[in-house]
Amino acid sequence: MILLDANYILRFLLKDNLEMYEISKECIRNNNCIIPNEVLAEVIFVLLKVYKAERDDISNSLISFLNYDNIILNDKNNIIKSLNIFQTKNLDFVDCILCAKSKQYEIKTFDKKLNKCIGNI
Repeated sequence: MILLDANYILRFLLKDNLEMYEISKECIRNNNCIIPNEVLAEVIFVLLKVYKAERDDISNSLISFLNYDNIILNDKNNIIKSLNIFQTKNLDFVDCILCAKSKQYEIKTFDKKLNKCIGNI
């Protein structure tokens, strides 16, 4: 079992360094890989803020990537829901996770945009 960090995932998704892309591709395609939610949040932050990627592109790319059978996430279904929310709402990714989990849990927040997402307004 391999735990991936944000830079490794970014090299795989962006293919901006061919040598690192090939190494990451080989590893990711041939091993069971764990991605902590914190690492995924960092990947999204870097794609959004550093690479100025569009929310649609980020969401679609990550959903495809996370649907690989060998990619292991804590609560994969809610993370996929979170990415769909991220695509359509102007929320940061952590708030999207909370919004996705609002069907299972009562979410308490003072954040107006998050309250609107979870239906508390």
